[in-house]
Amino acid sequence: MLIIGGMFPIHFRTIPEKEPTTSKPVSPKCEGFNFRGFRWARAMIHAIQEVNNRLDILPNITLGYHIYDTCFTTSKTVEGTLAYLTGQNETMPNFRCSAGAPLVAIIGAGGSTLTIASSRIVGLYYFPEVGYASSCSVLSDKYQFPSFLRTIPNDNHQSLAMAELVRHFGWVWIGTIAADDDYGKYGIKYFKQHVEKAGICIAFSETIPKIFSREKILAVVETIKESTANIIVVYSSDIDLSPLMEEIAHSNITGKTWIASEAWITSALIAKPEYFSFLGGTIGFGVRRGDIPGLKDFLLDVHPDNDASDDLTIEFWQTAFNCTWPNSRVPYNTDFRINVTGRESGVHPVSDQLCTGKEKLEDIKNTYLDVSELRITYNVYKAVFTVAHALNNLDTCVEGSGPFQKKSCAIIYDFEPWQLMYYLKNVKFTTFDNELVKIDENGDVSASYDIINWQLNETGEISFVKIGIYNDTNDGHEMKIYNNSIFWNTPTLNPPRSVCTENCQPGTRKGIRHGVPACCFVCIPCADGEISNETDARECFPCPDDYWSNTLKNECVLKEVEFLAYDETLGTTLVALSLFGACIVLSVTIVYRMHRDTALVKANGRGLSFLIQLSLVITLLTSFFFVGKPEEWSCQIRQVTLALGFSLCLSCILGKTIALLLTYRGSKLKAAEKHDHISMQSLHQKLLVLISMIIEVCICTAYLTCIPPYVYKNMEFQNVKIILECNEGSIEFLCTIFGFDVFLAVLCFITAFIACKLPDNFNEAKFITFGMLVFFIVWISFVPAYLSTRGKFKVVVEIFAILASSFGLLGCIFLPKCYIILLKPERNTEEIISGKATTNDKSAPSTSASCTSEVTNSTLSTMVLDE
Repeated sequence: MLIIGGMFPIHFRTIPEKEPTTSKPVSPKCEGFNFRGFRWARAMIHAIQEVNNRLDILPNITLGYHIYDTCFTTSKTVEGTLAYLTGQNETMPNFRCSAGAPLVAIIGAGGSTLTIASSRIVGLYYFPEVGYASSCSVLSDKYQFPSFLRTIPNDNHQSLAMAELVRHFGWVWIGTIAADDDYGKYGIKYFKQHVEKAGICIAFSETIPKIFSREKILAVVETIKESTANIIVVYSSDIDLSPLMEEIAHSNITGKTWIASEAWITSALIAKPEYFSFLGGTIGFGVRRGDIPGLKDFLLDVHPDNDASDDLTIEFWQTAFNCTWPNSRVPYNTDFRINVTGRESGVHPVSDQLCTGKEKLEDIKNTYLDVSELRITYNVYKAVFTVAHALNNLDTCVEGSGPFQKKSCAIIYDFEPWQLMYYLKNVKFTTFDNELVKIDENGDVSASYDIINWQLNETGEISFVKIGIYNDTNDGHEMKIYNNSIFWNTPTLNPPRSVCTENCQPGTRKGIRHGVPACCFVCIPCADGEISNETDARECFPCPDDYWSNTLKNECVLKEVEFLAYDETLGTTLVALSLFGACIVLSVTIVYRMHRDTALVKANGRGLSFLIQLSLVITLLTSFFFVGKPEEWSCQIRQVTLALGFSLCLSCILGKTIALLLTYRGSKLKAAEKHDHISMQSLHQKLLVLISMIIEVCICTAYLTCIPPYVYKNMEFQNVKIILECNEGSIEFLCTIFGFDVFLAVLCFITAFIACKLPDNFNEAKFITFGMLVFFIVWISFVPAYLSTRGKFKVVVEIFAILASSFGLLGCIFLPKCYIILLKPERNTEEIISGKATTNDKSAPSTSASCTSEVTNSTLSTMVLDE
């Protein structure tokens, strides 16, 4: 016979005793019967019996078992480990002195902390230990634990799976709770590493004390209350977690969603219906489930009468039925502990009622008989078969082809532990449900988890509903979640949100808050002209030049384009005034045309008058080029047309004023000097106009050829608007063009001002002088007004200056003549114009082309007539 050792937490804890001083120390007793741990132990026995009944595994060898209770404490675990090594109930492993069947391996020792303690000891002797519930990642370190292997996945996979689950649901603000042992600390450590890489923040990280402390438990509860994190990840065994859950139930903390590790996700100690109000909707990872054939019947086949010397069976019976077995030798099957709520524990004192032995296990409900979620139990089953298959491979080794020196084989009843370790590390077999069990070089198996959700069934019990899977694959991992089957314990039954700060909506960006995790931030509105069009944007980005941010700062919209349009009131008014002025000029032209042979029209250059009228029409209609959307062609011709129009007008006026000036000088000469006097003929006036226009045309041509104007989008003064205007290209050229017009205007003013001194009838120079004064006043006022305005109003100012100066010249030069032509036709005679006759009409203005001069007591005609 070969013995397989087993270590299971059949009790929850040891009974604390005072330190002995007058007697020899003895091993402490245990309390709090653990039905789940007892089922694990019974599952090991059932698996061993199944191996013994099979002919394909160890056909001529019988396996036995030796089980120790760890009481879920390190001290009892170490005590049991040492007892295994000595072969007796002694704890001094100097040598093994048992005369019984050899111990081949240990199945145990339950939780990771307990296994770490035992594996460090058995590892010194390279004695095999197969874990069924020890998932802590540190146990994969073969330098520390060379003889340990397990049938439960490494917690690194579970930590990654939890992180993937959190990321899947978009939770970024997580609380963590870990048991104060290696299982909890390492599990949470790797979970934090994974979630922090994904940008998820830890709101708080608390520890459940290994030794019960109500003060520490209350501190954890207070942290949970105050935290805004709605998702809490718990890495703990069910036994360690139970006091915390009792206090949370007493404090009525709701609104949290719990993420459970495999150690408590299917534990009946935690999954109580009375806890569903705050634990409902819990999601966790359970190791692979298996329905072990014949286990239920085997679990029912337990009775104190079958083995009156089995203390554990008697204690199980007494605890299950709350009775006392007659003549029982088991005095410690009670638990008088006071729980964290200040109320008495649910385990009642021993009953005065005696057990009859006729009690039926089928009539009770407890964890022991619950075979619906055989996960850790299934791992125990696989651990036994792992050892059995390794022993079978050792037994079937053919001498000469063995794995050891000289290709030798080990002897089944006389092998060294390290020899069995060789076969354990290379074991590979298939279970009854076709699961392949294969141990890798680190003593681990492949990871496979069911994702479980706590839901309430029709009977009011908590059911563990499978909502997804997580598998380790050759390419990484695979996770599938069936979202529609999840129960969420929220008022809306929708997935909970867990954020430190609500998402920054489009139009804002995330700002850093110093001294807090990155998930806690402030949402800063984007600046004007910048947008963010996604949630939780890190930065706002600027809009393109022709765009601006909308009110919500989440979209770039086209900027409003500003220019003086025809359809707006101001544009319409200016165009109407321009047309009105042009019509007046045309009316004057018609009057002149109709009276072209009269003395007044013919006086002082009839052709120049028509050219002045043409130039005024041009300047007035130039306003059309300033109104409307600027185009390349309109920008290039508007200033040039205006300059040419004014140049034509001013050169014609200059021809008139020079003629009047020469007339004035002639009036001052003596009779003997008159034959040498130079007079201004009509041809000379036209040549002056032509030369002036040629000069202006040359300057304008150079301007348009070298640096022409162009359409310019001005965004310097208003961010929300594009001021569409014409960039004049070269300011120097523009100043030269209009500088020539200013030069002509100055000459006109000087010559007209001098000619004003002619006798009263020579007052055309006076009206020209007034017209030039209006011209100067308008354009001198235009400069500061133009420089101080922005946008379309600059165009308005320039059009107003064009209209004002044009109307000023029109009124001063042609209004007096039209008055005489239309209202005082009797004065429009050659005699009056030539000064040969006078008029007594004092109400009429003096003629504008003649004068009567008393020079040497004679009348001198100074009228310049068209030739």
